[in-house]
Amino acid sequence: MSPFFLIAFVAIALLFDFLNGFHDSANIVATMISSRAMEPRQALGLSAVAHLAGPFLFGVAVATTIGHEVVEESAATVTVVTAALTAAIIWNVVTWFLGIPSSSSHALIGGMIGAAVLRHGFDAVLLPGMLKILLTLLISPVVGLVAGHALLKLVLFLARGATPRINTFFKRAQLVTATALALSHGANDAQKTMGIITMGLLASGAISSFKVPLWVIAACAGSIALGTSMGGWRIIRTLGGKFYKIRPVHSFTSQAASACVIIGAALIGGPVSTTHVVSSTILGVGSAERVNMVRWGTARQIVITWVLTIPAAGVIAALVHLALERIML
Repeated sequence: MSPFFLIAFVAIALLFDFLNGFHDSANIVATMISSRAMEPRQALGLSAVAHLAGPFLFGVAVATTIGHEVVEESAATVTVVTAALTAAIIWNVVTWFLGIPSSSSHALIGGMIGAAVLRHGFDAVLLPGMLKILLTLLISPVVGLVAGHALLKLVLFLARGATPRINTFFKRAQLVTATALALSHGANDAQKTMGIITMGLLASGAISSFKVPLWVIAACAGSIALGTSMGGWRIIRTLGGKFYKIRPVHSFTSQAASACVIIGAALIGGPVSTTHVVSSTILGVGSAERVNMVRWGTARQIVITWVLTIPAAGVIAALVHLALERIML
């Protein structure tokens, strides 16, 4: 493989990581901004710093899962992985433009499956690993919904009889919960790009075994932090106001519940979708106060996008792979 193509591959991976941060920054700051706990630029700055630190604090378990358990090592060629990244980038840009929260994780995995199946057939997909990943992606929103619902009930019980001054506590406490959520997102999502880059380096012969180099960790941490600092405002508006009117107690509890679910998944190597977890905890928190307070039509639109992400990214990746093969002939 030419050095130029390898450099281009790494650049595309880091672009995906940047757009992941840009697209998913809403997950971290939307409720914080909506509840007026912090000014938008301050919230994005805090989130970016935590994203930069996250990948260095929680290991590379998710990167290993992405690198080893989606497709056969022989099928994870640089062309396949480049097609998957390109498909995920396209899907992220489209859903950002429409203002619909979607999963970068689903898009990346769908892209890998689509490109690998086109090039090597269905035998290239590792079913045990895919089952683990899909179960994690499917179960985590349910866990987030239940956790958000239960945590708000607990907080309201503990705060019964409190004066309106307690809102000041909930605003200030978001410094802790938002930082924890941003650390968890940086730890989980940046690792996906680390795994992809390491797969490409291994396939190209640049490294001899699957071990994430320090420069890859640093580059991915920096890319996702930079994207986060710029903020995807269209999705911030959706998460911050289109479900229901977010108050400080809602923001505090949804952030705390989301951070617990995502950090737990990062530690066991489960590549969860931060978008799914945060969206579902916001819904869980709202339904705990009053079910009809939630605008379920917005939630339905997001769920449809979730369902479409993997097959859509798979088809896009297959088409991109065909184009890359023609270019490289």
